[in-house]
Amino acid sequence: MTGLHLTVTTPMAVLADETGLRSVRAEDRSGSFGILPGHADFMTVLPASVLRWRTATGTERYCALRSGLLTVAEGRTVAVTCRQGVLGDDLAALEAEVAALRAAEADADRRERVEQMRLHASAVRHLMQYLRPGRAGAPAGAPPAQPGEGT
Repeated sequence: MTGLHLTVTTPMAVLADETGLRSVRAEDRSGSFGILPGHADFMTVLPASVLRWRTATGTERYCALRSGLLTVAEGRTVAVTCRQGVLGDDLAALEAEVAALRAAEADADRRERVEQMRLHASAVRHLMQYLRPGRAGAPAGAPPAQPGEGT
């Protein structure tokens, strides 16, 4: 069987388009995996990670990805689409860049959760004020305000 054909694309550029590859190595949420010629067709989501591939001459190439989608078709075509990617020869530098991307994504997730909690708490406070018994404009059937309750 002939080698693999790999394409790595972003919305703005084709980062890699190589044929005759021996193997491709990627990482998804379940862990690291390899693709050889004849691999079963499949699709997976890639987190921020380093994609690796070995050329027919044995040279290893790398691309740091900022999340993406990997598909394998017909046992020989590997396509990776990603938001951002950086080709490089220094694996350690690319892994450091991926670590920074993962940290930034985790920080963004934390900020998003905090904002969601803040909005939820605000909505509950407003709802409680609206439903407070004895409040002017309270819904019909709401029990009257008790002495000492806020206005």
